[in-house]
Amino acid sequence: MTFDIKITRTLAILAALALSACSSSESSNSSRYELANDKAPSSAPDVSKVENAHPKYEAYSRGGNKSNYTVLGKTYQVLDSGKGFQQTGLASWYGSKFHGHLTSNGETYDMYSMSAAHKSLPLPSYVRVTNIKNDKQVIVRVNDRGPFHENRIIDLSYAAAHRLNMLKTGTANVKIEVIYIASPESIALAELKNTKLHYIQVLASSDKAKLSALSKELENKYQVKTRILPVNNLYKLQLGPIGQKQLATKLNQKLKSNGYPQSYLVTQ
Repeated sequence: MTFDIKITRTLAILAALALSACSSSESSNSSRYELANDKAPSSAPDVSKVENAHPKYEAYSRGGNKSNYTVLGKTYQVLDSGKGFQQTGLASWYGSKFHGHLTSNGETYDMYSMSAAHKSLPLPSYVRVTNIKNDKQVIVRVNDRGPFHENRIIDLSYAAAHRLNMLKTGTANVKIEVIYIASPESIALAELKNTKLHYIQVLASSDKAKLSALSKELENKYQVKTRILPVNNLYKLQLGPIGQKQLATKLNQKLKSNGYPQSYLVTQ
């Protein structure tokens, strides 16, 4: 009987240590939480088939993105952008204590979704997390601040930790990589700033009269100017100039589907 009691106590201590490894995104004020300490859910649903977060463009939130903030006496700097960000270090996870409470950007924390907390990435950000030990990967949406421990770089939801097979250990060495999605407006602006001219090579022939007739037909149909360039013993029929590559690409796709499968872009 004494031997059984010792085993039971040992298992209890190990379980407590594992749960204590589960990090928290809490600040010095934890009075708003019903639980004093974080823990795994007592009756969790099957999260093995929870889908990865789906990266898309999202404007950074008004909440949780101050240029700097202070927690537990330490000041953290928030990045202007997550583009190109990578980091390697220790990941932890947080669960029942924070489930249903507001995240740093004002959303509700759901430990059964693919989400995470980070100290400096702008909110929200999409991050690929790789468990270095077993090569398992998840994609999470960062919408919270934490973990506020010196040796930890990211706090994962219960579902994400399950997928990475790190629930029992509480922590894992990981690599994180931001999946950056540019705004449609910034892409359009870049196109407008592009001063290069684009032409669409439609057809090459030795029959200049045939190309001249076709050029008028294409101009009327697509409302774009044409030019005929002599090259050795051939003539090249091209549509353009078109100032924006995006528009030139769309027009080239139309030409391909309308009987000119060999058409291609020419940039000058």
